[in-house]
Amino acid sequence: MYSIDKMKKGEISSLFHYTGFMCIFIGLLMLLPIVVAFIYGEIKYILPFVYSSLISLVLGVSLFVGFKKKGDLSLRGAMIFSTVIWLIASALSALPFYFSGDLSYIDGYFEAMSGYTTTGFSMYSNLNAVTYTMDFWRGFMQWLGGVGIIVLALTVLSSPGVNLMRLYSAEGREDRILPSIRNTARAILKVYVLYTVIGFVLFILAGMPVFDSVFYTFSALSTGGFGMQNASIAFYHNIWIEIVAMIIMIIGATNFALNYTVLTGHWKEYFKDIETKVSWPLIIIGTIIVTVFLYNSPYYGHNILLSLRYAIFQVISAITTTGLQTSSGPDIVNQYAGLGIFILTLLMVIGAGSGSTGGGIKWIRIGIMVKSVWWEIKSFLLPQSAVISHKVHHVKTITADENLLRLTGLFVFVYLMVYVISSIIVMFYYHNVSQVLFEVASAVSNVGLTTSLITTTSPVIVKLTFIADMWIGRLEIWPVLLLVAIGVSNIIRK
Repeated sequence: MYSIDKMKKGEISSLFHYTGFMCIFIGLLMLLPIVVAFIYGEIKYILPFVYSSLISLVLGVSLFVGFKKKGDLSLRGAMIFSTVIWLIASALSALPFYFSGDLSYIDGYFEAMSGYTTTGFSMYSNLNAVTYTMDFWRGFMQWLGGVGIIVLALTVLSSPGVNLMRLYSAEGREDRILPSIRNTARAILKVYVLYTVIGFVLFILAGMPVFDSVFYTFSALSTGGFGMQNASIAFYHNIWIEIVAMIIMIIGATNFALNYTVLTGHWKEYFKDIETKVSWPLIIIGTIIVTVFLYNSPYYGHNILLSLRYAIFQVISAITTTGLQTSSGPDIVNQYAGLGIFILTLLMVIGAGSGSTGGGIKWIRIGIMVKSVWWEIKSFLLPQSAVISHKVHHVKTITADENLLRLTGLFVFVYLMVYVISSIIVMFYYHNVSQVLFEVASAVSNVGLTTSLITTTSPVIVKLTFIADMWIGRLEIWPVLLLVAIGVSNIIRK
């Protein structure tokens, strides 16, 4: 039997070569915050980024030059690369937090993983005191993670088409906008940059300062959720800023291929897409339930418009897996306790669109599961000779065959298993069940909505659990399971 972890030497050499390229890529990107440090006179942050960049570049050049591309990557090899490179990217990107003295290394690693996976949990105890340089780095990591660090690298990486295709697929993407994978990656980047510019302009027009507009465009479009202030978006007390943030969050949570299709003039496709038919009813129903719940509580003075304002923002932030907040952590614990927290948790688990910047189970999987239930009911009602169409529309018409249904069901099952196991681990240290379930759902789905449970004083095992959850959630489980299977296989043989 062919061993799951047996790879040719040429493929292993190629993996190290590509790892070197990514380290060089990250090292060069680390130079950008130095410009911000000069602009705002935060001189003490220059050397931490210089040191971090040099370490990344030296490591990258050593691997890139020392190992050559000697073979095509298998899908297994590409999945291993995708899994490990997110760990390496976070390890390198944690260095500026550590060298600057802002955070311990483990907290810096948590911050970097939270950024790249577009989760939005933060280890900074006081966001109001974070410098412009570090805020830029935090926001920029989210922006990079939203488009995908591998997809971003594919726009410039020189490699055979088969390798590009497998690397693209290994990062959890399936939609091919254009025939060429490199052109597809470039099209995604163009759409992403266009929306970044639009988001920046809209925040400016809504009354947000220039730097804040850059940061929150990074945060909202990537569905990341990092905040510059402890109060997040609520700091501005500006309904127009909240509206802009909601628009950008929804755009970020929408499939890149669908965004591209709409931008190229085929706007009707948006309304035909199964993810649109799943997301908007959930947003509407969730908003109605949470609004009524808040209205019936005394916290907002039984003001229906005020209740709607807070409900719709938290609902959209949850289902787009962004994590920006207009209700603080203590507010969510007290004012949303019960039905409110349950609905937000459920929406976070459901998550955003496939092939978007968001996480969670994804709208398309929910749509396929609901459709499959209807197909099964129809099979009972109709004669056995009747032919039932198992098709859904997602950018194009997709046939939901047995294999697709099996993979969808398996993904949901494994996702829920990761969620349950993580919740059990965290409950050893925190005993508020609803709060733990909320926070773990936020981590696994890469959301970042928080009740302020996870902090710099949290036990290391809890931090490591959340790091693993963010990592697993961003890579959509399968690549991580492959890496675990390889490790278990090696242990058993020894």
